[in-house]
Amino acid sequence: METETEQDMQQQETEQTQGSSTKNNRGSFMKGVVAGLAAAVIISMAALLLGKYVITNPRANISAAQSNGVKEASVVNSKTMQKMQVLQEAIGSYYMEDTDADTLQEGAYHGMVEALEDPYSTYYSEEELVEVQESSQGIYYGIGAYIGMDTDVGMARISKVMPNSPAEADGVLAGDYIYKVEDEYVKGLTLEEIIAKVKGPEGTKVKLTMLRENETDPVELEVTRKQIESPTVTHKTLDGGISYIQISEFDAVTVDQFTEAMAEEKVSGMNGLIIDLRDNLGGNLSAVNDIARQLLPKGLIVYTEDKYGKREEYTCDGSREIKVPMVVLVNGNSASASEILAGAVKDYKIGTLLGTTTFGKGIVQRIISLSDGSAVKLTVSKYYTPNGNNIHKIGIEPDEELKLDVESYLKNGTDNQLNRAVEIIKEQLKNTK
Repeated sequence: METETEQDMQQQETEQTQGSSTKNNRGSFMKGVVAGLAAAVIISMAALLLGKYVITNPRANISAAQSNGVKEASVVNSKTMQKMQVLQEAIGSYYMEDTDADTLQEGAYHGMVEALEDPYSTYYSEEELVEVQESSQGIYYGIGAYIGMDTDVGMARISKVMPNSPAEADGVLAGDYIYKVEDEYVKGLTLEEIIAKVKGPEGTKVKLTMLRENETDPVELEVTRKQIESPTVTHKTLDGGISYIQISEFDAVTVDQFTEAMAEEKVSGMNGLIIDLRDNLGGNLSAVNDIARQLLPKGLIVYTEDKYGKREEYTCDGSREIKVPMVVLVNGNSASASEILAGAVKDYKIGTLLGTTTFGKGIVQRIISLSDGSAVKLTVSKYYTPNGNNIHKIGIEPDEELKLDVESYLKNGTDNQLNRAVEIIKEQLKNTK
């Protein structure tokens, strides 16, 4: 069966952040809650939720030559071609700014897909497609630091430096403000533009000029770029041998990270398991299926159906079914791939869903490659939980609803949802004795 991948439309460059505070073991799920504070989310090329999740068909390739000889009834006909020519001439003659044909052509392609009024469908130029493909891997080439925009001063700021990264090795510190990149002032540029300057081919160097607290003069650093694997899984052992595993998104690298986390927690003596999917916007379909296969009993994980009624099933053999009490934490930003895992856990009743109703994205997109290197992403099917539920625009209700006490969390770090998850597992362990 063909491998299909649900791409994460957030460009996976940990050099960008937007909308939360520092990303850490207990705090990254708060990025949806404390949006507007200094941020530490991974770089985003496209929308926050809309258009984020994609299933690609790497073998699909549609050549522009296939459109030759189209009928007059089609969108592309002599009448529309003539009107396009008139529009181009009008723009060239009367528009006050300079234009170029390539930009107008790209706009026409984007416009055709936008006419579908589907927020999940879009057209990608060749450059955009490369970035999307890179993002789904959870691997990028950069310095290994989270960067956010400090809106109070209008400057990009290092919010966190990844352990064992080039940034750490070459002296970049959390709290540094990026003043110049390659001797070019970057104040006034967008976060995306600054990130693009920091990124670069593996092995190349980037000169960064930083403004640092308690330093009178700017600090100049030269950092060697390298391949960075984004940390998408964090874990720790709580009191009573209860394991906590947080999955921030589902990338190609997430499966190995989750497998390693599970192995380490089992060695520590796992008596119960908490999986934190709060603010996990989804990602790679094959990744979430592989993780589900480490938890679920034998049977369906998820299935999809297109407009022709064609059904595709993703299954689990049950050989690694979880045998300890489990709680899955979810909220309104748990979407797509997260809902696939949460929906299967709920349908099989092998764990307790705790939190608030999930986002509700039960449709699938596919990236179709075009012969010129560009591509189009289209909504192609719906997906269903093992019990046949389509949760699009509905979401998945938790088994136990509990809102996060944001005030307490921001005040002293108290996570009432996590605390309740621990209580549930302890209660179940007590009842099994």
